[in-house]
Amino acid sequence: MRCEGWKTAPVRRGTGVRPAKISAMGRRLAIGFALAALLVAAAPAAGDDHGLAGQKAAVDSKISSLQDKIRHASQREGVLTTEISAVSTRIHGLEGDVAGASSRLDGLRAVLVLHQRQLNRLNELYRLESRKLLFLQQQYRESIARLNRRIIQIYTSDPPDAVAFVLTASNIGELVDQIEFANAIGRQDELIARRVQRAKLELQETRNRTRKVRAGAAAVTRQIAARTAEQLQVRNGLVAAQNELAAARRLKQSALDSVRQSKDEYLQEVNSLLAESASIAAKIRAAQSGGAAGSGAAPAGGLAWPVSGPVTSPFGMRWGRLHEGIDIGVPSGTPVAAAAAGTVIVAGWMGGYGNLVVVDHGNGLSTAYGHNTSFAIAVGQAVAKGQTIALSGSTGHSFGPHVHFEVRVNGAPVDPLGYL
Repeated sequence: MRCEGWKTAPVRRGTGVRPAKISAMGRRLAIGFALAALLVAAAPAAGDDHGLAGQKAAVDSKISSLQDKIRHASQREGVLTTEISAVSTRIHGLEGDVAGASSRLDGLRAVLVLHQRQLNRLNELYRLESRKLLFLQQQYRESIARLNRRIIQIYTSDPPDAVAFVLTASNIGELVDQIEFANAIGRQDELIARRVQRAKLELQETRNRTRKVRAGAAAVTRQIAARTAEQLQVRNGLVAAQNELAAARRLKQSALDSVRQSKDEYLQEVNSLLAESASIAAKIRAAQSGGAAGSGAAPAGGLAWPVSGPVTSPFGMRWGRLHEGIDIGVPSGTPVAAAAAGTVIVAGWMGGYGNLVVVDHGNGLSTAYGHNTSFAIAVGQAVAKGQTIALSGSTGHSFGPHVHFEVRVNGAPVDPLGYL
């Protein structure tokens, strides 16, 4: 079960504005002094205190509402900050992945360029060799045709007559030359045909080797091109993911800026209301016994327990702030008794306290009873020790029925167990 400090704006369990942000301790002490000053010496003064307490209750209610907004803003700020940090971490991680993918892509592109150049040279060489082969094939066909024509001519014409050679030759040397010339022409035609055929076959083998090398180079180039395209897709996917995260981070940052602006506005309004609350508290102190401080000594016989039940939350620091009283667990509707005789100075709604009763016991000592369902007394009424002043409940900022009991000396909270 959760209770709030007397006269301070409520903060729910585990959340709320940090004391460093709004100086909560100092304000609670100041407001505590103000409430202790609600003691009155006569009925007219009590009536005036009732009016001041009502004003202060209205201000504290506004403060409570604003601090709820501040708490929600702080929670949202923390969530957004965590989310932005997580997104930034993912973006930084992707930056490394993108850089690695880009480096691998650049390497593959460079290798692909080299293989493409080699393939281009092989293609050009193959085209050149193909043209040469076509030329040699044409030359071979022509030389064979020429040789065939000469053979046909030899077989279809009359063979050269030795007598004719002798008669036409002027001498023996010329005769020999004519015979040798005729034979040389035949041999030359045959030699040319053989050489052309041999060159054609060699070039054809060379072109076949080039075709094989070109096919291998083309296959390797295709593989590298496929790997390059795959790596490009990976890199583009990483960049797209990075861009999406960056856009999400921008949106979250915009939301965070808006939340922080709203939080600052709420804090400014709270500070303004706290100043108003301090002003009202000063008026209450002035109305209480001339503002004189007491020793805070307990009345004879000490203080009585307001209800009988276990202490579910002690006095002291809790969740980064001072829990200014003790919580006593009892069912709703349990009669709440005055811890000592005194005068009721507060009986009304007080923000996180819910329905609050404050009794002044004189000598600077006062007690408070929070989260009540209903009242059995009124402001200005004198009560006896043990008299029922309220019925317990779970009003205000509370997570279950209980009595929040405080003891204050000159407005400052002290541990109630030292007085019970």
